[in-house]
Amino acid sequence: MLTRRSLLKSAPLLSLAPTVPAFLMRTARAAGPKPDARALVVVQLDGGNDALNTVVPFADPDYAKLRPKLKLDPKGLVKLNDAVGLHPALKPLDKLWAGGRLAVLPGVGYPNPNRSHFESMAIWHTARFDNEEARTSPGWIGRALDAGGGESCVVAPDAPRAVRGRRASIVTLTRAEDLLLSDPVVVRAAVGAPTKEGDLLAFVRRQAADATAGAEQVAAKARNKSDAEYPATGLGQKLQLVARMLKAGFLTRVYYTSQSGYDTHAQQGFAHRQLLDEFAGAVSAFFADLAAAKLDDRVALVAFSEFGRTIKENGSLGTDHGTAGCVFVAGGGVKGGVRGTQPSLTVLVGGEPEMTTDFRAVYSAVLTDWLTLPADGLGGTVAPVKLFG
Repeated sequence: MLTRRSLLKSAPLLSLAPTVPAFLMRTARAAGPKPDARALVVVQLDGGNDALNTVVPFADPDYAKLRPKLKLDPKGLVKLNDAVGLHPALKPLDKLWAGGRLAVLPGVGYPNPNRSHFESMAIWHTARFDNEEARTSPGWIGRALDAGGGESCVVAPDAPRAVRGRRASIVTLTRAEDLLLSDPVVVRAAVGAPTKEGDLLAFVRRQAADATAGAEQVAAKARNKSDAEYPATGLGQKLQLVARMLKAGFLTRVYYTSQSGYDTHAQQGFAHRQLLDEFAGAVSAFFADLAAAKLDDRVALVAFSEFGRTIKENGSLGTDHGTAGCVFVAGGGVKGGVRGTQPSLTVLVGGEPEMTTDFRAVYSAVLTDWLTLPADGLGGTVAPVKLFG
């Protein structure tokens, strides 16, 4: 029977309960990984990655003319075909490429590109082109999970708009311990032992005890270490945490994380190499880890940036905000190869290449062909790129 006294007694216990979402607690109690449960990992490259020096059109004589000081020597590139190659720092992706598990998409963008970091990222997050809609609309992933079911986990302090929906659950964390209480001993003492009483206080006590035990179980599974080696970089540690959750049997549909630093206006050469080296090392280790756990066939990774950079280098040995960029899609189910067309360096709009692939075609493929979620929320009819075998 609900009484004012029991309600007042139960309030402090409610505040003590961990805030671990129910879906993580459910999956923590699962028997083990479900081999047929597909997951998507999104890596957001913040700042505007220089696509021209990432997927390099080395056979195009205009490339060297546009980049007299920043051009890359073709001899050092990871050749994808007779016309384009990857930056030498992406060499660790060689195994994924050779195994047909890496798709490289040059020239990905949208009509009337916006060169503001904030506004262009909002467009990529929401697949909405009206300024007001892009600022307020749920994200492309959030809308799909609202309609088709599932949850997302963000390995970052804050959830990006891309995963925000109206109903779909999100958990954010930067380390497994974020799921735990700072002083579980004190909490357990305050909660006490569950009883079989039927009043509200007993009910709340059982809920708090269950949540505390569940949070510890979730964190323990996510902390499980393996022999997998990851580079000691920010992105390496983030993807290692994602891998631990996947190996622990979490059935989260979408994991989302980011790597910052791609806004290379000056002295770009060294910084860009370091960024791509971190990216390639982390992604390579991630899939090696998943392959050892026989989970690589159920995970697809997508990496994108809010725009590419200007095709002409500037006077500070850097590049400025451009338009179309490149996208990487990797995983055991991916149909590898160069997908789409390298943009022309001479047919320009506003001084920059025209996009050759609408980013919504990539989203459509990921949602319908990989996650089997509805893509109606992308707006209009956008045929998916053939990315999955």
